[in-house]
Amino acid sequence: MKILIVEDETLLSETIVAYLKKEGYRTEQAGTLDQGREKVNLYEYDCVLIDIGLPDGSGLGLVREIKKCHPETGIIILSARNSLDDKISGLDLGADDYLTKPFHLSELNSRIKSLLRRRKFDGQLAYEIGKMRILPEHRQVFIQDEILAITKKEFDLLLYFVTNPGRVLTKESIAEHLWGDFADNSDTFNYVYSHIKNLKRKIFEKTGTEYFRNVYGSGYYFEGPKATTDKLDTPSHTNPL
Repeated sequence: MKILIVEDETLLSETIVAYLKKEGYRTEQAGTLDQGREKVNLYEYDCVLIDIGLPDGSGLGLVREIKKCHPETGIIILSARNSLDDKISGLDLGADDYLTKPFHLSELNSRIKSLLRRRKFDGQLAYEIGKMRILPEHRQVFIQDEILAITKKEFDLLLYFVTNPGRVLTKESIAEHLWGDFADNSDTFNYVYSHIKNLKRKIFEKTGTEYFRNVYGSGYYFEGPKATTDKLDTPSHTNPL
């Protein structure tokens, strides 16, 4: 999952980034309102953490802009002010949650997980597609109770596809989602093809189902049995990939 942190306190921003990276998220940073605006206009994010008190303006304005151009993006407001008016304003503009500084990073992580469950998986812990059972928070995929051996990047790639069912994803959008700004410096996107090829092979070997379709000259899309979500208990195999 891809997260943007719009926060002008450098130490806090770096601390959040370091923590979220350990939790398996891919993160990008912006220290001002203008930088945050530029990022959200260029790229898509699963979640944006926004400080209200930015040096060049209120983060509430960015909340409004994100909801216009990317209504599916989750937003958590970060603020040093425990103001009811700020909370109401942010939530009315479309923010999903509000966290007052100082806060524990574990609480921030829990709120991000909860937000992504609501927005991406209808609030559920598991996501089933045919024979596959995906556990986003554990970053695991099970096929008939057997864990599928895939890399972290392959898991991120699979999750990107299943949360965009039927949508044609270009190599450029896949590269940007998985590698962020680094993808802008690439002259070729052959590495995207390699990751898709490897993931496709691993899933097909276990399921006998072709989930990935190539749209010549455009990109790829994910097609398979109808996805379902449920509240069944998480399998006992919870070792990280």
